[in-house]
Amino acid sequence: MKPRLRIAASRTPDGGEMVLWQHDRDFFIKVNGQELMRSRQHESELELARLGCAHLIERNEPRVLIGGLGMGYTLRQTLDMVGPHAKVVVCELIPAVVKWNHEFLAELNGHPLRDKRVEIQRGDVVDLISRSRNIFDAVLLDIDNGPGAVTDAGNRRLYGPQGILACRDSLRERGCLAVWSAQPGRKFEHLLMSCNFHVRSFRVPAYKGSKSRSRFVWVASENRGVLPPGGDSSEA
Repeated sequence: MKPRLRIAASRTPDGGEMVLWQHDRDFFIKVNGQELMRSRQHESELELARLGCAHLIERNEPRVLIGGLGMGYTLRQTLDMVGPHAKVVVCELIPAVVKWNHEFLAELNGHPLRDKRVEIQRGDVVDLISRSRNIFDAVLLDIDNGPGAVTDAGNRRLYGPQGILACRDSLRERGCLAVWSAQPGRKFEHLLMSCNFHVRSFRVPAYKGSKSRSRFVWVASENRGVLPPGGDSSEA
């Protein structure tokens, strides 16, 4: 049996330890010993992009914001969906995550950070969203474990009323907000609706081909007509 290798480590903004591990061809990241993501469990990250960018297929120059680089799966899927004149901004709080994607994880997704359509912004995505008004056609959020399972207290403001209102204001007309979560969250869904969003929620698998749909994606827009089909519909 091949050993589990500790590849690299860094500190989170609140002082926690973030570690990149490798076992055979599988990579995973832990924060304070709790697994945050694993390369084999990436289907829901792809679904975040598929659902959040479904309305952009026919748009010539869409602008997309991805909050949280992770292992690059959402970025890869987004690039595969949008055209050559798109702009995809990736906001990542922890510089080590960007470094690891360049040095260790790039081959998982065909080196998406080399794509000329990609712009990396280092920092808190809430700050970026708060100063962005009527800019993005889609905002895709995969921060922490989602609104119902936050491990870093600093992320709570993103998933609170002020954070969601800032997301709404950052969207262009007919734009969509898509949020990934490890847990269901009826309370969060009600928050989205209270911010004048129409909402559809989707149960999605962690693994490709899995019959178990253990992850969740919400897609929200002020324009009901641009929401992807399927899912469970909630009205604002």
